[in-house]
Amino acid sequence: MAVTVGASRLDLGALRRLPADSRPLVRPGTVPAGMVHLGLGAFHRAHQAVYTEAAVGVAGGDWGIVGVAPRNAALVETLTAQDNLFSVSTLSAQGRHTRVVGALAGVRLAAADPDAVVALLADPAIRVVTLTVTEKAYQLDPASGVLRPDAELVADLSAERSPATVPGLLVRGLLARAAAGAGPISLVSCDNLPANGRRLRGLVTQALAFTGAPTPVQDWIAAHVGFPGTMVDRIVPASTRDTLDAARQALGVSDLAAVAAEPYTQWVIEDDFPGGRPAWEQAGAVLCADAGPWERLKLRGLNGVHSATAYLGALAGCETIADALAMPHLTTVLRRLVAEDVAASFVPPDGVDVVDYGEEVLARFANPAIRHRTLQVAMDGSQKLPQRIMHTIADLRAAGRPARWAALVVAAWVRFAQGQADNGRSLPLDDPLAGRIQEALAAAAQTPAGAVDAVFALDAVVPPEVAADAQVRADVVAWLTDLQRHGVAATLAGAV
Repeated sequence: MAVTVGASRLDLGALRRLPADSRPLVRPGTVPAGMVHLGLGAFHRAHQAVYTEAAVGVAGGDWGIVGVAPRNAALVETLTAQDNLFSVSTLSAQGRHTRVVGALAGVRLAAADPDAVVALLADPAIRVVTLTVTEKAYQLDPASGVLRPDAELVADLSAERSPATVPGLLVRGLLARAAAGAGPISLVSCDNLPANGRRLRGLVTQALAFTGAPTPVQDWIAAHVGFPGTMVDRIVPASTRDTLDAARQALGVSDLAAVAAEPYTQWVIEDDFPGGRPAWEQAGAVLCADAGPWERLKLRGLNGVHSATAYLGALAGCETIADALAMPHLTTVLRRLVAEDVAASFVPPDGVDVVDYGEEVLARFANPAIRHRTLQVAMDGSQKLPQRIMHTIADLRAAGRPARWAALVVAAWVRFAQGQADNGRSLPLDDPLAGRIQEALAAAAQTPAGAVDAVFALDAVVPPEVAADAQVRADVVAWLTDLQRHGVAATLAGAV
């Protein structure tokens, strides 16, 4: 991102010149590293890093974070030049507030020195590893959780070479930790996976078996590694030139790692930390025994609605999620999705009303200051839809209930995958299964029914019980027919 940089740049020397309410809660370099984070993207910087800094600021502890970027060399270079400092701007219709965060004790680039990252994961001082690497990085079948390694991960697990994948880094790090007897550690997935703690445990268990590690080593890992489930929530759009310019105006210095986010933030964490953890509850996190109900609430009631808005909005030519919500009838359809499908598909956390939660979600999505692009949210649909929409459909149908509105979301995704918006503009299919999806659609009969049959044959996306359900198939075909013939606007108008 090309930005004109003046003489003044965010670093330790600039802290004294910042507005008092924009200074970090802890000073980098004063808190020893006790955590590693894999996936040093905008979401981590606006979420887990903020919670951890606040926890250390209140309760202390050696919980500085070493942030590991798998491949983003420019970000690592930027943060290194800024003494690991960055800012988070909280955006609302009423304005913005920008504060510098000092949670990072260091940064690393995994692609440049993966063995150093393995050594870091084996370091006894590191007792917590958090991850935000997106669903596809786990290389798990999104429907079944079975490990489906690509050639790089196979090489990581079967050859004596430096690891090149996130699962490879984790497994090599745990093997080195076991060999050194370095003490207990927790691996904390903060990605939108169903039962993400159990999925991460399954990944590690399957990958260890693949390596042929001796049974005592596997037993040591099983006894000394926690896999707490989590639910994370905050809307953090990709940073733009405007993000950086606004941070400079607020701080008086240039911050090339600035991020912006909505005011709302939530973190629910299962309390499974054999090596200890920061006092996140003192920073507002919810510690619990089972994050499952919270996870399903968010995956279905927020992420599923987000995907619905993204696909329908992109097809209608809307650039942002907020723009899409301004379309006539879309909020009505989304409310029915929440009330009639999502709320009926699971038991929510105690004291939570799913319909009220859905109203809060829609208000957050409509925040005009958050310019979250529909195409960004629409990425990686094959990895997201199983837990965001397909599980809702499966649970509804198992209970003998219809899944009409969730079927509309599936149809919108199929229409999006066909590559053309209602105005004829080309739509990009940015998805790890893009080749398979496009080949299946091209080989199918060029009808709505043919397209649906092609997609339903992709068992990595559509669970077998959903694919075999004649009523679900009929609903998706009917919605896709309307979307193809009439476009999004007329389809929504006819639905309410």
